[in-house]
Amino acid sequence: MLGIIGVSSLTGIAIGAGICYIWLKNSTKNRFSYIELEAKAKAKAIEKETELLLKSAHVRIKEEELEQEREFQKRIAKVNERNRTLILQTKEFTLKEDALKLLEKRVLDKEIQLEKLERKKQDEIANTIDKMQNIASLTKEEAKAYILEKVEEQSRADVAGIVRKYEQMAKDEGERKANYILAQATTRYAGDFAGERLINLVNLPSDEHKGRIIGKEGRNIKTLEMLLGVDIVIDETPGVILVSSFNLYRRAIATRVIEILVEDGRIHPGRIEEVHAKVEEEFEQKTFEEGENILIELGLFPMHEELVRLLGRMKYRASYGQNALAHTLEVAKLARVMAAEMGGDEKLALRAGLLHDIGKALTQDLGGSHVDIGADLCRRHGEHPSVINAIYAHHGHEEPDSVESAAVCAADKLSAARPGARREVLESFTKRVKEVEDIALSKEYVNQAYAINAGREIRVFVNANKMSDNEAVLLSKEIAKEIQEKVQYPGEIKVNVIRETRAVNYAK
Repeated sequence: MLGIIGVSSLTGIAIGAGICYIWLKNSTKNRFSYIELEAKAKAKAIEKETELLLKSAHVRIKEEELEQEREFQKRIAKVNERNRTLILQTKEFTLKEDALKLLEKRVLDKEIQLEKLERKKQDEIANTIDKMQNIASLTKEEAKAYILEKVEEQSRADVAGIVRKYEQMAKDEGERKANYILAQATTRYAGDFAGERLINLVNLPSDEHKGRIIGKEGRNIKTLEMLLGVDIVIDETPGVILVSSFNLYRRAIATRVIEILVEDGRIHPGRIEEVHAKVEEEFEQKTFEEGENILIELGLFPMHEELVRLLGRMKYRASYGQNALAHTLEVAKLARVMAAEMGGDEKLALRAGLLHDIGKALTQDLGGSHVDIGADLCRRHGEHPSVINAIYAHHGHEEPDSVESAAVCAADKLSAARPGARREVLESFTKRVKEVEDIALSKEYVNQAYAINAGREIRVFVNANKMSDNEAVLLSKEIAKEIQEKVQYPGEIKVNVIRETRAVNYAK
């Protein structure tokens, strides 16, 4: 029984082992088949990927070839374009070169013609000189000078014509407007003028006071003259003494000091010094009040105290016999009217006119130019730049930079130049008039010259047969320029050149 069970077990085992072998064999075979299939699949995939890569590589190569082809074509196009440009430039340069050659040829031809004309001209001049030498008995140098003079006269006439033409164009509008403004100014304001003398008279109660003023051994009169800075003239004229000085301010103080001493009766050096100090202080206060009154009247406050005092002091200053304060007020009011007509600032023009001669209040004490002194004063005390410019411009030190400055310049000339405004010493006046006449008479083709209107105008009569209208214009400019350079005068001088042609015939 046990034997049968053992044989059956072994048989079962053998059968199981066989079955396992068969399964393993089939399983291995199937596994190898799967691996083979998988390998084949991978090989096919690799093959396809390779084909795709090859195709992609071919595409890229073709694209690169196309890009290179396009780049090559672009370069060829650029080269062709450059070649065309170079060809066109070459043609253009060739044309320009031809034109230059043609122009050069023409210039050479012109030069040859000019040389021929120059030789012809020189030959004609030489022939003319020879003829003039033979006919007029002139030397070669004299004949040459004569011809050059004639050529210069012809050129001068041409230049004069051009000058006259353009000058007339400027005058038409300028004179009309200027005359209108001056007419408006002069009709709205008429100022009084005063001629100042060089001496003051002091009346004395009796001739006994003359001796007291002289003092013992002349001590009193010496003290007076030294302290007051004036000359005291005591002559035989009964009841008066003379106080003489060019400085009106000193003369006014001296006159007042002597009047007080005469009224008081005590005249000695100590008393003279005491009275002089008192009067000087009174005059300082008086001049300040005078300046204040002017500013109140004109409405020009505020102004620095020093300028106010100097303004009042101008009452005691004269120029060519014209009172400086009267002239200043006249200029200020005229400038205000002119500025108003021209659309400027009336107040500023009035202020500039009032201060344009402020330096004259100090010139007798400090010396120097009243223009520089006045400009320095106004600059130091903060006056408007137009005021300072007007001070410089009214004597030509600068050009006017505003309507107000120009108005002050015009008003100053108008106030100074009008007849009767100023007087001069007779000797200097006659000398100046003669200088002006001599300058005019020294010019060629001038027959007569007369200074009229108190030396403010000169009339020059010229030979109408030898001078044209255009040349008369140039002559007036030459005379005016020479007068300006050589003659000292206030205001301005009008040069009037007259060329008159008369046709005379008789009926018989």
